[in-house]
Amino acid sequence: MRPTQALRGGAEVPLGRHGKYLGHWGNFGSYKQRGIITYSMSPNKQNPFAGAAHDAVFNTWRRFSKQVLYFAPPCIAFYYAMSWAIERNHYLNSKEGRKEFAGSE
Repeated sequence: MRPTQALRGGAEVPLGRHGKYLGHWGNFGSYKQRGIITYSMSPNKQNPFAGAAHDAVFNTWRRFSKQVLYFAPPCIAFYYAMSWAIERNHYLNSKEGRKEFAGSE
């Protein structure tokens, strides 16, 4: 075994695409990053529900108004068809309906 392979962790450590050691997982042998600035805010200073109620009302109205014309007309048509069928059924099973259609059976 060559000493470089021992430093790499043994003979079974894979080499990269170009025959160079890539490093351990998450550390792919690149230079240390410099000049990267990250900003963060304390969790105590954040307000995650800021405007949630206001946005929920107006988002719900926007979504409802976009879908109501696809949903309401079939429901209204079904309601009127069922009410006509129920009234027709009550009439056909009443005395007047039986008398009118007595000879058609």
